[in-house]
Amino acid sequence: MLIGEFAQRAGLSQDTVRFYVRKGLLRPLTGSRGGRNPYQEFTERDLQTARIIRFGQSLGMSLKELAAINDEMLQDGLSDERAVLLMQKQIERLVEKASEIEMLTQYLQAKCQWIQSGKREPEPSFLCVAEYGR
Repeated sequence: MLIGEFAQRAGLSQDTVRFYVRKGLLRPLTGSRGGRNPYQEFTERDLQTARIIRFGQSLGMSLKELAAINDEMLQDGLSDERAVLLMQKQIERLVEKASEIEMLTQYLQAKCQWIQSGKREPEPSFLCVAEYGR
């Protein structure tokens, strides 16, 4: 598939796709279409890679980290030990993110209750909720 279709199916802009290609995160084939300037042709595997990149970013991974893992997978594959290590690192990030989300949720609930009660008490402070949550 060409870049337009690929970008649409991956939920990315064409500029983002080009950026990922420049960074080596995506490695499309060079097709025969396009004459002297052959078109890049993306595969279903590229689509899966793009989704993994987006998922990794949502977990807080940098593009540099994702590129290194991608290179490692393409060169030698990931050993079971390495795969487990990477997953454990992501679990730690998710636990930390969950804790942060819980603190924000507590703050927003306190703020809603404060507003609904007519603002009679002192206004809840995010810093107080964050310190309480730790």
